[in-house]
Amino acid sequence: MRVRVGLLLTALLNVGFGAPDSGSASATADPCAAFSWDVTHERALFGEIPHRLSAGLAPSESPALTTGQLYELTLAPQSQVHFAAAPEKSRATDGYAGLAVLRLPSAGVYRIALDQPIWVDVVSEGTQVHSRDFQGRNGCSAPHKIVEFVLPARVALTLQLSSASSPTVRVAVLVAPPS
Repeated sequence: MRVRVGLLLTALLNVGFGAPDSGSASATADPCAAFSWDVTHERALFGEIPHRLSAGLAPSESPALTTGQLYELTLAPQSQVHFAAAPEKSRATDGYAGLAVLRLPSAGVYRIALDQPIWVDVVSEGTQVHSRDFQGRNGCSAPHKIVEFVLPARVALTLQLSSASSPTVRVAVLVAPPS
């Protein structure tokens, strides 16, 4: 009798109050599903094989990145990197850092997606371009963090990565989908 009452109570709780929806369960099972933005393109891109490059130590010797491509950048000890502008948020100087260059064909909102909790700045003509928004998800590395910037066209932009705990970082620059 107690077993039947227990089963009946469980059934009533699931029907009356609703079983957890599959969206919540999948977000718990897959932390990458918890972004509130549409990150379909970023997730697909992070499933591809990255182009491997060494990040620059100074803006003049930095590799150029193209939008819509996944890169794996090899970073250097942060003390060896000569930033175009001081990182907006400076944490430990004993981490890893590196630079890359962007030249975008059109102005607009762009996302920089990264596989780890690393600081990212964009510098235009010696001045920081402040981020518009960001999201990150613990337990997710495909991607872990996405930062949105409103960026100009046809201007040399320096992408600065700093305070990394790993000597490599996967990064992609993408046009943000319309909101």
